[in-house]
Amino acid sequence: MEPLVTLAFISLVVALLYRQRSRRNQAPLPPGPPKLPLIGNLLDMPKSFEWETYDRWCKELESDIIHLEVAGTSIVVMNSSQVAEELLDHHSAIHSDRPRLVMVNELMGWDYSFGLMAYGDEWRAQRKLFQQEFNPQAAERFHPIEVRATRHLLNRIIDSPKDYVQHIRHFAASTILGIAYGIDVQDKNDPYVEAAERALESLGLGIAPGAFLVESIPALKYVPEWFPGAGFKRKAKEWARYSTLMRDLPFAAAKEQISQGTARPSFTSYSLEKLDGAENITEQEQRVQSTAATMYTGATDSIVSVLTTFILAMLANPEALERAQAEISSVVQPGEFPRFSDQQHLPFVTAIVKETLRWKNVTPLADIGIPHASKFEDIYRGYRIPAGSIMVYNVWAMLHDENVYPDPHSFKPERFIGEDGNINPAVKDPESALFGFGRRICPGRFMASSCIWMAVASMLTVLDIAKPVDKNGNVIEPSYEFISSMACVPAPFECVLKPRSVEAEEMIRSAASEHH
Repeated sequence: MEPLVTLAFISLVVALLYRQRSRRNQAPLPPGPPKLPLIGNLLDMPKSFEWETYDRWCKELESDIIHLEVAGTSIVVMNSSQVAEELLDHHSAIHSDRPRLVMVNELMGWDYSFGLMAYGDEWRAQRKLFQQEFNPQAAERFHPIEVRATRHLLNRIIDSPKDYVQHIRHFAASTILGIAYGIDVQDKNDPYVEAAERALESLGLGIAPGAFLVESIPALKYVPEWFPGAGFKRKAKEWARYSTLMRDLPFAAAKEQISQGTARPSFTSYSLEKLDGAENITEQEQRVQSTAATMYTGATDSIVSVLTTFILAMLANPEALERAQAEISSVVQPGEFPRFSDQQHLPFVTAIVKETLRWKNVTPLADIGIPHASKFEDIYRGYRIPAGSIMVYNVWAMLHDENVYPDPHSFKPERFIGEDGNINPAVKDPESALFGFGRRICPGRFMASSCIWMAVASMLTVLDIAKPVDKNGNVIEPSYEFISSMACVPAPFECVLKPRSVEAEEMIRSAASEHH
C-alpha cells in the first residue's frame, strides 16, 4: 500500500509543478508597443536619446515597466525606481547577469573586466577585491590623491582656460591612475593615459548598440579576417591590443615601484600586500591586475561628463554660483581651500553636486551604460520576465520624475535644501539611481562622489565661471545640447574660467607647487 501512496504523492507534486509552470508560461508580458512578426519592435527602436522615447512609451501605456522585442531578443524597460529596486534589488539572484557582448568580450579581450563580465565566481571574486579597498572608510585613504589632482587641475585651467575639457580629462586620468596604481601622470603625452584613452575609445566603439552585426549573429565571430565583410574582425584584433596594453602597462609600472620601495599607496599596492602566498599567487595577482584596469573603464568618462556639466550649469545659473561662493566664504578661512571635513558645513555646494548629477545625468540608461540581463525567468506584478531578457533601467526617467523632482528640467540645487538650511533627507538622493541597483551597484561610488565634490568645491572657491562675449560685447550663449552616448557629455561650449582675484591665483599657484 505504501508504494501506491508514495506514487500518488509524487504524481500530485509533478502535476502541481506542471500546472505552475503552465501558468507561468501563460502569464502575459509587460505592455509595450505593437510587435511585428519575426522582427518585433526593431523598426521602432530609437537611434539616439533612447531614454526619452522609452519614457514617452511608458507614459502612453500608463506603465512604469514595458516589454520590447528586437529580432527575438527580449528587452524589459524599468521606468521608475520602484520597479528597478523590486526587480534588481529584491530579485538580484535572477537579474544580475550581463548580456552577451561578443565584440567587446569575446573578440576585443575585455572579458577580464568585472564590469562587463557575466555573473559568476570570477565576477564575485573581483568585486569583493574592489569593495575591500573602496568601502566608505577605506576610500578615505585616497583623499590626498584626489586633493593633489584637483590642485593641478586648477593650475592647468588658469594657464590655458580654453582647454578646460582636456584639463578635466587629464584630471580624471591622473586621479584614477594615481588611486589604482600610485602612478604620477605627466602633463603631456603620458604613456599610461594614452594607452587607457585608446582602450576606452575603442571600447565605446565596440559596445555601441547596433554597431556590429556579430552581436545579433554570434556565429560570425568564426569568419576569417580575410573574408569579405569581416572588417569587424580586423578592427577587433587592433582594438584588442589597446585593452591588453591598458591592463598590462600601468600594472607593470606599479609592480616595479613596489619592488624598488618607491611606490605610493594605491589599490594595487594595498591589494598585492594582502595576497596569500600559499595558493594560486599568479591567479590572485592577475585578479588584482584586472580589477585595477576596470577602475579606469568605469570612472574616467563619468568624471569628465559631471564636471563639464557642472560648468555648463553655472553658466546657466549665476545666482547658484554666487550663493555657493558666499557659503564657502562663510565657512572656509581666506587663503584656504575647502577640506573634506568642511562638507557637512557646505550644504549648498553639496546640493549643486547633487543637482548636477540629477539634471543631466551621466548614464541615462543603466549604471555604466550597460544593462543587466536575466539569468532565469521571473514573474513580477503578474507579468512574465523571460529568461535572457535585457533589463534596461531608465535612470533619466527616474531623475526627471516630476512627482519626485518638481520642474525636473530646471537646474535647482535648492530643491535639496531643507527649511533648516541643511541637506533635506526627504528628497531622494540622485545617487540612489545613478550608481545602479542590486549586485551590480557601482562599487566605486564613494570614491567618485568624493572626487567630484572636491573638484566642484575647489573650483567654486577660486574660479569665476562666466559666459564669454564676442568682439561687439554680445554674450555668447551655449547651446545646452548634449551628445547622446554611453556617458552623455555637453556639446562643446565656450566659457570664461579665471581666478576670482589676485589672491585666488596665488593660492592656485602655491597649492600646485606644494603638491608637485
